[in-house]
Amino acid sequence: MNRLKRNVLQCFKKLHRTRLKVFEGDEKALTAGRLRINEEFKKNKDVQNEEAIKAMLAFGEDVEKELRTQVIQAKEVKPGVFEARITEDTVKIVNLPFNDSVILEKGTGTPCCKDVKK
Repeated sequence: MNRLKRNVLQCFKKLHRTRLKVFEGDEKALTAGRLRINEEFKKNKDVQNEEAIKAMLAFGEDVEKELRTQVIQAKEVKPGVFEARITEDTVKIVNLPFNDSVILEKGTGTPCCKDVKK
């Protein structure tokens, strides 16, 4: 159980470090994140079941990864223009524009609602 307590403390600290990095400069988000992390850990401090603790640790690690890789901050630098703060951990994917002129070959994809006989 001692090792499990150490893992809980490591998860707690890692979530707080990630919060500081992700929400840097945003006092409202920093405070809300700190309160939420502390609240969740206090709420579950009396849990004794090792499997439940391991499940909560896995959830905490997933939350930390999600915060680190998926959350970006944007601030308005002038009316209608925003600047996004993207970190090296932020997941970046190729964003292809929609092309409605693409014709699927017969038998691929799902049929269009116009193709369905009434």
